[in-house]
Amino acid sequence: MKQVIQNFKTGELYVDEVPNPSISENMVLVENKFSLISAGTERGTVKVGKASLIGKAKQRPDLVAQVLQNIKKEGLKATIDKVKTKLDSLKALGYSTSGIVAASMDGNSKFKPGDRVACAGQDYASHAEMVSIPQNLVVKIPNNVSFEEASFTTLGAIALQGVRQAEPRLGDKICVIGLGLLGQLTVQLLKANGCRVFGVDLSKNLVDLAIKSGADGAMLRSDSNLNTAIDNFTEGHGFDSVIITAAAPSNDPIELSAVISRKKGKVIVVGAVKMDIPRDPDFYRKELELKMSTSYGPGRYDNSYEEDGIDYPFAYVRYTEQRNMETFLDLISQGTVKLKNLITHTFDISEAEKAYDIVLGKVEEPHIGILLSYPESESKKTTFVSVQSNAVSAVNIGFIGAGSFAQSYLIPYTKKEGASLDTVVTTKGITAKNVASKFGFNNASSNAQDVINNTKINTVFIATPHNSHASYTMEALKAGKNVFVEKPLAMNYEELEEVKKVYSENNQKLMVGFNRRFSPISEKIKAEFKGNGEPKVVNIRVNAGFIPKDHWTQNKNIGGGRIIGEMCHFIDLMQYFTEAKPVKVYAAAIKTDNQNLTSEDNISITISFSDGSIGNLLYLGNGDKSLPKELIEVFSGGKVGRIHDFRKGDLHKGNKQIKLKLDGKGHKQEVEAFLKSLKQNIDAPIPFESIYLTTLTTFKVLDSLATGLPQDI
Repeated sequence: MKQVIQNFKTGELYVDEVPNPSISENMVLVENKFSLISAGTERGTVKVGKASLIGKAKQRPDLVAQVLQNIKKEGLKATIDKVKTKLDSLKALGYSTSGIVAASMDGNSKFKPGDRVACAGQDYASHAEMVSIPQNLVVKIPNNVSFEEASFTTLGAIALQGVRQAEPRLGDKICVIGLGLLGQLTVQLLKANGCRVFGVDLSKNLVDLAIKSGADGAMLRSDSNLNTAIDNFTEGHGFDSVIITAAAPSNDPIELSAVISRKKGKVIVVGAVKMDIPRDPDFYRKELELKMSTSYGPGRYDNSYEEDGIDYPFAYVRYTEQRNMETFLDLISQGTVKLKNLITHTFDISEAEKAYDIVLGKVEEPHIGILLSYPESESKKTTFVSVQSNAVSAVNIGFIGAGSFAQSYLIPYTKKEGASLDTVVTTKGITAKNVASKFGFNNASSNAQDVINNTKINTVFIATPHNSHASYTMEALKAGKNVFVEKPLAMNYEELEEVKKVYSENNQKLMVGFNRRFSPISEKIKAEFKGNGEPKVVNIRVNAGFIPKDHWTQNKNIGGGRIIGEMCHFIDLMQYFTEAKPVKVYAAAIKTDNQNLTSEDNISITISFSDGSIGNLLYLGNGDKSLPKELIEVFSGGKVGRIHDFRKGDLHKGNKQIKLKLDGKGHKQEVEAFLKSLKQNIDAPIPFESIYLTTLTTFKVLDSLATGLPQDI
């Protein structure tokens, strides 16, 4: 399918053929008919992409702070590699579309193929022939509303939420600062509420258009008579509310809003403006109320609403994102909102670059609402795109999942070991095409079956969200392929037993990404204790850091939580050092009434091993980032081996401290070891029994927390 793309590293903007997106639970697959370019928002997005590295840093100081923190945590080289991966990515543009449902997996069975719908959402409702949208960001279009009109729905919902924040009453006098697309829609919505509306903008064309949209008055910001006109319009009282829909780097909209508001008036910020709030004289003396309007409405930035499809009760949250979208379409249907004067240009998707030349000012044309249209095409419904034709080696690999981790720590090392990269699969076609082009895969796809069913592929790497690991692993094994799957192997007892059964029935190699045991320093420390015949005490303290409850890894149905998803690393490392099986585990977590904290993220785990060894794991989410993340200590036979965050290490023996050389956390070595086992047809680097017991132990940790009792493994 065709999609508008921007290369975030170079800033280049173009239309390319990519696989169409996949559809999953709570999603709706839509064939776009029209999409709306939000000139203000997308102009800013594109300009950031076109900026130099220093320019990007100036515009996103928050990301610079993250980079500096990551250098302290993981070192300069690893951070540089991460930054390169992030920069060398393709960005989808657009967030307001209309089209026809091609397929639906929504949980309410509300949408059927053939339904006319409007869609919302950055990275979902993109400028592309096909889009996959969360069910709560899709609404049906009334029969008398055109696809062109419906493509405005997201912008309409944003404007409507700003109006709702103002709580307008019949007869209120309200000023709209910024008369771009959002401002024009806001003017019409306020008039529908029975308000008297005045507009302010920098452009004469937009001021004139606001009058056509129904504004009772509108003037240029530069007009010397502006304050006098406003004083007369409001009869000397000032506006009941001011809604700022401008996008401006200056503080002028905020300062102006304070001057022109009445005492105890409201200022609503919808647009992206500088917000240095001057306390004196107006904000303080008038006791003004400043309110932010959050995008499309309640539900925005709530993963449970937007991604999991969990709606808010109608009786308690009357207007959500979705219900705001429905209301806006209803207003179009009734003729209350009129959009004809707001559509200035329509371009075929293949000519999208011409549209952005206007948006970016390369071509000087008056514009406000620019639409992209999507005519019928044969290629729009394909999940598979051929990218290049490289030779196939003895180990021919397909990747299912290729996020930043896979791009940083897995794919580069497979290439260095001489394996061929056949097909990469991601849920978003744009990502698959980017990864394929960047790393040299022959094909890009959004359908995992294009890897599973490909007889030329003999090895599959799985780096998807945790809840799909077990199913993809079993499918690949049954298809006769060797498997490298990122941790965890499974999410529950049932999945683990199913994987065990499938593995035993198929003569394929299975590897899980427990990388720390492959670090050279881990190997050196283990060698020091080899054959001493004495049990070991392994202490591991992990200053893991806080992860909010709405992060996908904390979702019990997707990430499984940090015990299953992360602590398995350290249970595996204990097995590696002790060379023994875990036989009993006891766990205790903090108890807190703080609803923002996940108790299980602050936990003490003690594991007994079959040779008499003991492992102690302190995993903590309530520490400070300035403390290094991992401290690992092994005690036995009068010796102590220590690893400090895999950045330095030492061995204590004979009353001496010996410093050990480091070479990373073992990601490179684990991939090398796995591919070596395939090429030489030797045993997989980690015995399946060890992988099975590590995974089983994480489930027993959960049981111990639930019962308060030790659990046999």
